[in-house]
Amino acid sequence: MATETTTVESRAVARHVRITPMKARRVVDLIRGKNAAEAVSVLRFAPQGASEQVRKVLESAIANARVRADATAERFDERELVVAKAFVDEGPTMKRFRPRAQGRASRINKRTSHITVVVAPKPTTQNGGTR
Repeated sequence: MATETTTVESRAVARHVRITPMKARRVVDLIRGKNAAEAVSVLRFAPQGASEQVRKVLESAIANARVRADATAERFDERELVVAKAFVDEGPTMKRFRPRAQGRASRINKRTSHITVVVAPKPTTQNGGTR
């Protein structure tokens, strides 16, 4: 059951990003499962505001994979990387108040996100069969 190839995952996390989690999740759903180089180009031309932050996290994860491969003296090919996991968690919410009519105040929630991207080499089938 022992395999020679180790699945080396590299991840990057951006915390306290000033984007609402719902908006960031729309962008992250675009790249999940794609080739890393293809995902970078998709994010570069995506019109959403969160795409720039997600692209920076993805490029950081790719750079982390390169550094990890250099440290362990493994072969590294950026074209073999796939976005294995990508998710957005909710960060702390900053609460602000806005004056309203008749002396009232209403609360404004300024939400933040924690964006996590994990890249890994493409999984290869050892036995030639697909399951």
